[in-house]
Amino acid sequence: MEESEKQKERIIDQFTKQSVTFSSIPGHSGDLTLRCLTSVFTISNTDTVLDVACGPGIFTCAIALLAKEITGIDLVPAMIEKAISLQREAKIQNVNWDIGDVMPLPYADSSFSIVVTRYSFHHFINPESILNEMKRVAKNKGKVVVIDVFTASEEQSKAYDSIEKLRDLSHVHTLPLAVLQNLFKEVALVNVESKFYRVEIELEQQLNASFPKQSDVPIIRQAAIDDIGKDYLGWGVFRKDGKVYLSLPIAVIVGEKL
Repeated sequence: MEESEKQKERIIDQFTKQSVTFSSIPGHSGDLTLRCLTSVFTISNTDTVLDVACGPGIFTCAIALLAKEITGIDLVPAMIEKAISLQREAKIQNVNWDIGDVMPLPYADSSFSIVVTRYSFHHFINPESILNEMKRVAKNKGKVVVIDVFTASEEQSKAYDSIEKLRDLSHVHTLPLAVLQNLFKEVALVNVESKFYRVEIELEQQLNASFPKQSDVPIIRQAAIDDIGKDYLGWGVFRKDGKVYLSLPIAVIVGEKL
C-alpha cells in the first residue's frame, strides 16, 4: 500500500475516534479563528466558501453565518455526521457537506471565492500539492487560507513531531512558519498576509480527547512538564491553577489567486 493510502487510513481511524471528543475542546471553537481571519479580509453574503478537511464542522458553521454559502469536505464520515448534527442544532441552512479526499478536490476550477483549511496541514504528506489544489478551485481574486500550528525552526519541528506522533498517529509534520509562508510563494499566490493567535489547551484534556497508546501517555506528559520554561517542543507549556497547559502558536496565512 502506498504511503498516501496508509496516511488516509490513519486519519480515518484517528478522527473517527475523535469525532466527539474533538468538539469538546474549547480551543477548537471557531470564534477566535474567525476574528483573526476577518481582521485580514471581509467575508460577505456574496462569498461562496470551501472548508477543506472541515472535521466536525465547527469552523464551517461559524463562517456560514457570514457567507452566502459554504461547503465542508472531509475524508472521515464520522466527522461529517458530527458536522451535520451541529448544523441542525444551530439551524443553519447555507451549508453543504461532502465526504471525500482533498487530493484531488472534487470541484471544478474557480468554484469558490474563499478556500480555507484549519488545523489540517500537519496531517498532509505533501502540503504544497494540497495548497495548489486549493488554489485551483478558488476563483480569480479569490482568497486561499491556511490556518495551522507552526514552529520556529526545523529543529523545533522535529522535537514537536517526535512527541506529537505519540499522541496522534495521523500527525505527519508541523511546518516551521517560514516554510509554511513560502508554500504560498511556491504556488504563486500573491498579496500574502499572516496573522497569529494562540490556542490554550489543558494537557490532560488534550490527552483524553485523543487516543495514544497508554504506554505513551506518561512519556507525552513528562515531555510537556520538562519543557516548561524552555519551549524546546514549541508547545508553549505552562502551569495554571495546578494544571499543565499547552499554548500552541497558530498562523492564519491568506493569499490571493491572480
